[in-house]
Amino acid sequence: MNVSPVVDLSEDGASGRSPVYVVFLAAVAAISGFLFGFDTAVINGVLLFLQRQFQLSTFQTEIAASALLLGCLLGAAGASLVGDRFGRRKSLLLAAILFAVSTVGAALANSLTVFSIARLAAGLAIGLSSVLTPVYIAEVAPSRNRGRLVSLNQLAIVVGILVAYVVSWGLAGLGETSWRWMLGVAAIPAIAFFFGLLFIPESPRWLISSGQRQRGLQVLERIYGAAQADAQTAAIEAAASSEEGSWREVFSSAMRRPLSIALLLAVFCQITGINTVLYYGSILISEHLRGQTTGTALMANVVIGCTNLICTLIALYCLDRWGRRTMLLTGSTGMALSLFLFVLAYHVAGIPPLLILACVLSYTGFFAFAMGPIPWVVISEIFPTKIRGRAASIATSALWTSTLVVTLTFLSLIRWLGVSGTFGIYAILSVATFVFIWKMVPETKGKTLEQIQQEWEA
Repeated sequence: MNVSPVVDLSEDGASGRSPVYVVFLAAVAAISGFLFGFDTAVINGVLLFLQRQFQLSTFQTEIAASALLLGCLLGAAGASLVGDRFGRRKSLLLAAILFAVSTVGAALANSLTVFSIARLAAGLAIGLSSVLTPVYIAEVAPSRNRGRLVSLNQLAIVVGILVAYVVSWGLAGLGETSWRWMLGVAAIPAIAFFFGLLFIPESPRWLISSGQRQRGLQVLERIYGAAQADAQTAAIEAAASSEEGSWREVFSSAMRRPLSIALLLAVFCQITGINTVLYYGSILISEHLRGQTTGTALMANVVIGCTNLICTLIALYCLDRWGRRTMLLTGSTGMALSLFLFVLAYHVAGIPPLLILACVLSYTGFFAFAMGPIPWVVISEIFPTKIRGRAASIATSALWTSTLVVTLTFLSLIRWLGVSGTFGIYAILSVATFVFIWKMVPETKGKTLEQIQQEWEA
């Protein structure tokens, strides 16, 4: 199967002028997704060595894993203030600088405190970019392929995760200080991200909504061609004229339903436990599956990362064909079944570890097919332009809060409830996720951002 993220970037039948240009904009912005994935997943390999070097307790290990997530929460919470005030592009430049500085700081850390502070700074970068990258891509992408273009960011995230696992596995042979090199290599893509941002424009929707009509029109002409740019500009201006862009509008009765959907979707995609596999997979495999060593645990992480990548590619192929809602229902069903099978397999004596790993791979695959990419797409789509940054910031903050809670409690839950009890909770939450999607999440496939806005107001 030839999976291509781009088929026709024109706007609902119109001839777009430069589809390659749109892909370039999305690809540069999505480098932040690679850094997001690498910086979050590299802790999986780092923890094995960090525990020994700094003699960490269970709680200290959870702190080391969670410091970045606290930064993600704070960065996401402030992303709207920065993004709406200074624009999407300048805010992403700030994130690129934070990525580079924090990477070097974490690699050179001589104590858990210094390590945690550096990781918190990396989290600030991830929080900013996790809000603003999907928003930026959604605001430059034609509706026909917006889902797949926004999901390029998720593809970059899972590539970053896989590269983190491969790097950790490959560098583990350097000895007890190998964790420093695992962290330090991320400085290279951080610098590339910074310089790439110098060659892309500001979001045309942000420019027009900020009163910079001519600059916004010039960007739209490169995306749609001159014939369509004027019509796009008029539609954006008409939509923006009915928006206040205030916090009052974010929490208005008209926005209550989309905000509730965004918040709950963000929470459910995390409390189903995926980050326990992504962040603690090496500890889980080496300590709780019979006969597994550090080396085999790191190798298993690579297999999990490959599964994550393959299923994300499948998601990119299906997203603007199947639609958001159908894929979310499929993914949540598969996650629930995979987790229930994992719990059962873990209780059966003599079950080969490979079968248990297969359940983990199935769970990861269904997450990557739906719950990984689609919440970012939906959150970037369902809000009006003037409040999109603020509303996305709230939803993404909820996502990072959920991630922080899961990561900060996982090892303790394992100690109190055991592996099967902990993953049984995540299985039940996956069922709850299915019910929520079935009852509340609408389909947005093929609609312009302005059409989606009009439907909330109808």
